[in-house]
Amino acid sequence: MRKLLNTLFVTSEDSYLSLENENVVAMNGEKKMGQFPLSILESIVCFSYKGASPALMGACAERGIMLCFMTPRGRFLARTCGKDRGNVLLRKQQYRISDKPSDSCLIARNMIIGKVFNARWVLERTIRDHSLRVDADSLRNVSRQLAQVLPLIETTVDLDTLRGLEGEASARYFSVFNHLILNQKEDFSFEGRNRRPPRDAVNAMLSFAYTLLTNDCASALESVGLDSYVGFMHRDKPGRASLALDLMEELRAPLADRLVLTLINNRMIQKKHFQQQVDGAVIMNEDGRKLFLNTWQERKHEMLTHPYLQEKIQWGLVPYVQALLLARYLRGDLDGYPTFFWK
Repeated sequence: MRKLLNTLFVTSEDSYLSLENENVVAMNGEKKMGQFPLSILESIVCFSYKGASPALMGACAERGIMLCFMTPRGRFLARTCGKDRGNVLLRKQQYRISDKPSDSCLIARNMIIGKVFNARWVLERTIRDHSLRVDADSLRNVSRQLAQVLPLIETTVDLDTLRGLEGEASARYFSVFNHLILNQKEDFSFEGRNRRPPRDAVNAMLSFAYTLLTNDCASALESVGLDSYVGFMHRDKPGRASLALDLMEELRAPLADRLVLTLINNRMIQKKHFQQQVDGAVIMNEDGRKLFLNTWQERKHEMLTHPYLQEKIQWGLVPYVQALLLARYLRGDLDGYPTFFWK
């Protein structure tokens, strides 16, 4: 159990939540894992199949505490809330901002600042840890270019300009991505980003990781009452979770890209885990997907210090914390959306 921003996160998949006096209690069998007073909570997010007692759900509804159920892997299941508490005001504010490109840009640019900053630090960490095994000069040059584009992103008030700067920064980052691959170079080479379909094993893994990350961000947004389909930089498109795509931008490099590099450089995934289809597309086979998903879940349980909260949390909770911070900004509780800066 972990309380952040007046939200209780229950991450043990064996926990069952119940009501004891005025407290929410997490039980694992007969063992009490922890408890918190309901009076200090705004919401509860439960990553457990066992769920919660009807008494607790009723108490949360009566007190206006949102109770959200997720699978242990982070897929959104359901959300309960009382009749006097809904998310209509939050969503109306989200829709108002989304309808105004200039207001949307103020939020979107913070997310893109995080994306570029974090991509730069993936390069810097590689230089620091493997300077004798990589083309450090090329990585430093691109890192400087990414640093130079950050002030331009910070001051832009136009979404088209923001998209142009983001695209330019991404192209520079991926121009040296192959240098970050240290082992198995004969089987895993990266000549550029391609998709729909991916034409090589590296792009197949990147696309798969981005899909997983998008789903996690969509679940996080739904858990706090936001509409994951109404974005700020990514505009409305039927069937596209535009706000989830916005939210994932700052997490691409430190979470998805680094996982792909870890799998390759630690020789965890190999050529045998991929197959080429008739149309030239390269996909992971069943064993490869299983390995990738298991490693993805393990990475989400690793700890880091959140740069804004200055508290240790699991990587898997970062999308939920960022979604909470975004909701608080939209409600007017924060002056700006706090970017996720990773180092």
